[in-house]
Amino acid sequence: MKIGILPLGRPTFDVPFAEEKLAAMLAALDSTGHELIGPRSLLFDEEATRAAMAELTAGGINHLLVLQVTFTDASMAVAAGNAFDQPLSIWAVPEPRLGGRLRLNAFCGLNLASHALGLNQRKFSWLYADPEGDIAEDIGDLLAGNRQAGRLEAEPVKKRNAAGARVATALKGQKIGRIGEHPVGFDTCAYSAEKIEAMAGVGVDVLALDDLFDAAKAVPAEAAAKVREGAEQDVSGLDAVNQEELDRSLRLKAGLDSLRERGGYNAFAIRCWPETFTQYGGAVCGPAAMLGEGKVPCACEADVYGALTQLILLEAAQAPVFLTDLVDIDAEDNTGVVWHCGQAPISMRDDAVEPTATVHTNRKQPLLYEFPLKPGPVTFLRISQSFGEPKMVLSFGEMLRRPMAFTGTSGVVRFEWPAGDMLADIIDSGLEHHMALAYGDHRATLRATAAELGLPLLEL
Repeated sequence: MKIGILPLGRPTFDVPFAEEKLAAMLAALDSTGHELIGPRSLLFDEEATRAAMAELTAGGINHLLVLQVTFTDASMAVAAGNAFDQPLSIWAVPEPRLGGRLRLNAFCGLNLASHALGLNQRKFSWLYADPEGDIAEDIGDLLAGNRQAGRLEAEPVKKRNAAGARVATALKGQKIGRIGEHPVGFDTCAYSAEKIEAMAGVGVDVLALDDLFDAAKAVPAEAAAKVREGAEQDVSGLDAVNQEELDRSLRLKAGLDSLRERGGYNAFAIRCWPETFTQYGGAVCGPAAMLGEGKVPCACEADVYGALTQLILLEAAQAPVFLTDLVDIDAEDNTGVVWHCGQAPISMRDDAVEPTATVHTNRKQPLLYEFPLKPGPVTFLRISQSFGEPKMVLSFGEMLRRPMAFTGTSGVVRFEWPAGDMLADIIDSGLEHHMALAYGDHRATLRATAAELGLPLLEL
C-alpha cells in the first residue's frame, strides 16, 4: 500500500525526544514494506499540516496514518479525516514515567482525536504502543483495519435512591462561570448552556478573560498576601520561584474569589492557556488547587461540562474533586496515570511526600502544586457528550502509592478492570479527555443521580 503519514507535534513539548520517537516510528513503518508518502519530520502547525495533506492527495494514497507523536488538539485529525475517504489510523506513543515533565503527552492527543472523530462519525483504527517494542504484528493489524475503534452505548438507569435525589436537588440553582472560550480543536470542551440548564438546573454565565485579569490586578496587596499565606500552609518552596509571576498567580485566586462573590458561582470553567501565561503572566493552576480544596471546582480549558461533572461528583462525595487528564495506560503494569499540571486539591496529597511549589512544565511560570496523589479508592465521573449523545460515564479504581509519574500533581491508578480493557473502552466510548475524580466509592449515589437527571449510564 501507499501509506500517507502526518506526523503531528507541538513545539511546547520535548522536541528532541519527539524526533527520536518519530524516527523509531518511521523505521518500524519502513520495515513493513509499504510505501510511505508524506513528511518525515514533525508538523507543528495548521499551515504545514495542510500542505502535507495536499502532498498526500497528489500521491494517491491507500491509507492515511496520523502519527500522534506529542499532544495536539483534534483539529487536524478531524480535518484529515474529512479530507480523505481512505481508511484512517492514529498511532500514539507512550513515554516513560520518570517523575519529570510530560515530554510528549501523546495519549491525551489520541483521546481528543477519538472524541472528535466520534462526533464526526468518522471511523478510525488506533494504536498506543512504543515504536521500539515488538510491534510488527500490531502495525500490521492497524494498517489492515483490524484495530478499529468501536462504539460503546450507555444504558438507561431506573433505580433511584435518596442520595441520588439529594444530589439532583442540590444542583438546582447552582451556577458555573465560564471565563473565556475553549481552545480551538478541543471539541471535548464544547457545551450547550440550554441543555445543561434543562438537565441539571445549573446555569452558565459567560465572562471574558479580561474580567478575571482585571479583577486580579485590582486585588489589594493585603488580600494577595493572605492568599500567599494560604499557599505557604499547603506547599514549600514559594521563595524559589519567580516572585513577580508568583504574585500575579496568587492574585488570580483572589480575583476568582471576587468574581465568585459577585456572580454567586459554584464552579468555574477557565480558559487557562495560553493567555494566562502569554497575556497575564502567571499560572492559574495553583489557584485552582486552592479553590478546589475549598469545594469550588475549576475546570481547565473552559470545559463547562467538566465543571458540571465536578459539581455532581462534589455533591455525591461531599469532598474535594480533581479534574484530570488520563495521560498513560500501561497494560503490562496494569495501571494508568492521571495528571493535571499542578492543580489537585491539597487534601489529595500523599502524606509520605512533601508537597512543593513548582512552575508549569511548558510555560515555566508559577504557581503549580507538586505532589503524588495519596493511595486509596477513587471514583471517576464524566458527564459526556460522546457521539453527540448526553450520558454519565462512571469508573472506579485504586490509587496506588507509587513514585510520582510526572511533575505537577499526578497519581498511578489500578482500575477495577484490566488496564488493556480500560484503554480499549476509553477509545470505544469516545470519552472526553477530562474526568473528575474523588476519593471513595460513590457509584451507588451517582447511578441514582443519573436516573434523577435522565442520563443513560456507561460504566468503564
